Amino acid sequence: MGRLFGTDGVRGVANADLTAELALGLSVAAAHVLAEAGTFEGHRPIAVVGRDPRASGEFLEAAVVAGLASAGVDVLRVGVLPTPAVAHLTGVLGADLGVMLSASHNAMPDNGIKFFARGGHKLADDLEDKIEGVYEEHRTGAPWDRPTGAGVGRVRDYDEGFETYVSHLLGVLPNRLDGLKIVLDEAHGAAARVSPEAFTRAGAQVVTIGAAPDGLNINDGCGSTHLELLKAAVIEHGADLGIAHDGDADRCLAVDHTGAEVDGDQILAVLSLAMREAGTLRGDTVVATVMSNLGFKLAMEREGLTLVQTAVGDRYVLESMKEHGYALGGEQSGHVIVLDHATTGDGTLTGLMLAARVAATGKSLAELASVMERLPQILINVKDVDKSRVTTSGELAAAVAEAERELGTTGRVLLRSSGTEPLVRVMVEAADIEQARAVAQRLADVVKSALG
Repeated sequence: MGRLFGTDGVRGVANADLTAELALGLSVAAAHVLAEAGTFEGHRPIAVVGRDPRASGEFLEAAVVAGLASAGVDVLRVGVLPTPAVAHLTGVLGADLGVMLSASHNAMPDNGIKFFARGGHKLADDLEDKIEGVYEEHRTGAPWDRPTGAGVGRVRDYDEGFETYVSHLLGVLPNRLDGLKIVLDEAHGAAARVSPEAFTRAGAQVVTIGAAPDGLNINDGCGSTHLELLKAAVIEHGADLGIAHDGDADRCLAVDHTGAEVDGDQILAVLSLAMREAGTLRGDTVVATVMSNLGFKLAMEREGLTLVQTAVGDRYVLESMKEHGYALGGEQSGHVIVLDHATTGDGTLTGLMLAARVAATGKSLAELASVMERLPQILINVKDVDKSRVTTSGELAAAVAEAERELGTTGRVLLRSSGTEPLVRVMVEAADIEQARAVAQRLADVVKSALG
């Protein structure tokens, strides 16, 4: 069995790859592993379970709840809420475990399971490996140690989670949003209620799109992976800016008043200057991944800020932030972590803070985002290849070396296997977009031939 956990939990096609049996088994295994690690020592364990609106989340939630309760864990079922809300509630309620059922920005047939440890933090790799090992051991025949009678877990709905999370968001906002007109694209996802409520209470005039989830339409032509509708709506309504989330709302991308995209790098640049001004950017340092645009790095250097870069994945950004005490980090894709207020990427919080900076400065988002110039960057996803060989193929290594010689100091190349999907990502930056496009396509062709 290959490793079930990717960079962001376990994902797959619901009821094909990710079955009820797998969800139940992983939940029981997680309870046993955390118990053995001493997490539950001296008290009856509690878990917070939430989901996005996917239809498959209904049966997967039932399986996870059943698994946890059968292992003696009391369950607080919070229903449809964003991933960062589940993480936040896991922390503030003193729960021992959090579980979120979502495949984030993936299409509707997919779903996923993310586990959070006490405090609302993602599980470390070694704990995920232990959960897999225990799950596989019992899947192949070893019986579970099952409590009976009063030892089984109890399950109840925790409807207060919505208000608790919205109040948290408003409580950390540096200033109100009065006078701003904002379009919110909720991706028919987990923030369809939370985000409009928070922005409205903060004083903004809100226009919503993609806020009618029916279980099947999540991420369907909308949200942070499809900004066309948001761009059109911002212009149509004469809005100051637009905010787009993905299915579980741990991401935020934006659109300025002209309809131009403002990506995660630009959002990080804007927030880093705001936090430095407020004295909350510890060490004058921002953490980002190797996928960040070269223009972001140059902007941070120009502003006298330090940029620390990590492997791709918000978990690695978070690890670096926690290890060194940094306050701000994120990814170009829109995962932004403000560690003083969240333990994971929080799209609603990010959007609120970005809008608050616009309101506080009186400057347009376009003007604020111009602190950095995005260099042309081409990203090609190569599907149906053996992504496990991306770092071992001699043919591919030679092609990358040749591309790097061609680009010199004016660009860069990055190849990596996706942690959440069966594909290899080819990214090329260059001062000239046509050169970037040509080099990226040539490398994509080599990936296909060498790994296909």
